[in-house]
Amino acid sequence: MNDLAHYRHSLSRVARGPRAIFVALLALLVAAGCATPGTPVRQVAGNLAIPWGLAFLPDGSALVGQRDSARLIQIRPDGTTVARGTVPGVVHAGEGGLLGLAVSPNYAADGLVFAYTTTATDNRVVRFRFGTAPTAIVTGIPKGTNHNGGRLAFGPDRMLYVSTGDAGTRSRAQDRASLGGKILRVTTTGAPAPGNPFAGSRVYSYGHRNVQGMAWDGRGRMYATEFGQDTWDEVNRIVAGGNYGWPIVEGQAKDPRFRDPLTEWHPVDASPSGLAFAGQALWVGGLRGQRMWRLAVDDANGTVTSRTEYYRGTYGRIRTVVTSPDGRSLWITTSNGSGDKVLKVPLAYS
Repeated sequence: MNDLAHYRHSLSRVARGPRAIFVALLALLVAAGCATPGTPVRQVAGNLAIPWGLAFLPDGSALVGQRDSARLIQIRPDGTTVARGTVPGVVHAGEGGLLGLAVSPNYAADGLVFAYTTTATDNRVVRFRFGTAPTAIVTGIPKGTNHNGGRLAFGPDRMLYVSTGDAGTRSRAQDRASLGGKILRVTTTGAPAPGNPFAGSRVYSYGHRNVQGMAWDGRGRMYATEFGQDTWDEVNRIVAGGNYGWPIVEGQAKDPRFRDPLTEWHPVDASPSGLAFAGQALWVGGLRGQRMWRLAVDDANGTVTSRTEYYRGTYGRIRTVVTSPDGRSLWITTSNGSGDKVLKVPLAYS
């Protein structure tokens, strides 16, 4: 739930009176206030190996997948951790394996969890209920030892967004007939979502090298992180039908055929992976950069107005960043290969 949605939801649940006014004002602060990381940062799970996908269940539990082993764990609100089995059919190689996770916006009724997986032949999106075999809903996404994309997220429109990489073949990014190097927008059955920019196609945006994070602000504007080649990593504002230039350009092009990034870094400072929105800012996890970035966002036009780094070198490589359902914290995962952690970072609002 994004900040604005959380505010509206809180208002709808409270009755009138002093306590109701306090709760409503608190929700308004979360929706409109600026946030910075608070203290203390708390470890909620440890001794993991490359936790990649993280998504919240309606009861407040966090579902976490480990890339190489395809194992799922559930971190309950009381802090206990429960094994939830292994996703079958996953074949790990290089950057492939069990990647993004998403929970159905209608989970209370359908119980569905979605996963982005690498198999022996492709990358694909599957859906399942706990204890049942997965059903593939999108197949044929190109796979490789790197550039597999892999994020899943439900947007404010309740459609499923899927980030894919070029899987090492650059030309795929500009080929709208290929599922590689794209952001896809599909229904919960994997069909092209109504209103997609190209008739009969799952493609929502293209010209991507390797999108690693997706998030929406309180006004419903979409953003994505993207690995560059050797020069520029990017955060982009994503629009339907947008061409983001890869492999013709990397970083700012000032070419009307392509959409320029909102901000860019040299890869040594970022390799931006997970992306979340909270407190009028985008929060970016850095892998090679080994830090988390806060990008302040102008509410009027969705531009990035400043950048601040946190935890440089403290936790190593940061893979995933997710806003908690109540908007009061960020959950991040490290990606150091062994002894990895899930951390809870409180947010201080002003």
